[in-house]
Amino acid sequence: MGGCVTRDTATERRAAVSSPAKVAVLLGFGLSKVKMKIATGELRSIKDGKYRRVLPEWVDEYVREQVQRQEAA
Repeated sequence: MGGCVTRDTATERRAAVSSPAKVAVLLGFGLSKVKMKIATGELRSIKDGKYRRVLPEWVDEYVREQVQRQEAA
């Protein structure tokens, strides 16, 4: 019969975490703009050793906040 396909969730989570450079490409921003947004707290991130990482839900949160600001203006 058919086999069950399992996913390695730890691997999926690591793949879902993005560098500021990847976030810049995703949002269509320059790297310096993403770094500035991280520094000001507009875009959440974590420090992983010497690297900054951004979770996909934090990018979604940032975009939602921007949409809400535009709609309120």
